[in-house]
Amino acid sequence: MLCNTKNTSYFMNMKKTKKSVTPKQITLIVIGSLSLVLGGIGILLPVLPTTPFVLVAAGCFSGSSPRLAQKLEESKLFGSYLRHWRTNEGVPIKTKIRAIIWLWLGLIVSSFLVRNTVVIIILGVIGIIVTLHLVLIKTKREESYEIFTSTRIDS
Repeated sequence: MLCNTKNTSYFMNMKKTKKSVTPKQITLIVIGSLSLVLGGIGILLPVLPTTPFVLVAAGCFSGSSPRLAQKLEESKLFGSYLRHWRTNEGVPIKTKIRAIIWLWLGLIVSSFLVRNTVVIIILGVIGIIVTLHLVLIKTKREESYEIFTSTRIDS
């Protein structure tokens, strides 16, 4: 006989050790994915913040799927948001300037498309608040030796 009880119990134990996905993990993955989509939309739409949604996604993924959390941290698109937040080193000035320019370009285009005074006022207030927030975020400073080493002439 090919299958004895000893071999059968081995395969049954093997099935038990295989990790199954829990409803909690599924829920966290879905919430993290939705947050990541909203964060991606926030890159394009100035009135939708990106960083809070990326942070929620990172928290959800770290609690449900280490593989997804690692992919998010290594992502070219979202990885910098997490690094700046985690290290508390600040946001580079170029990133701040780019964000403010895109914010106001998006608000101006939206204002021309909507042509509703109340909505334009609301967009203006949101633009001012978001601009203030971006200006008040800690700015990452360049080290002086980095500037000098890039311009140094070796003899």
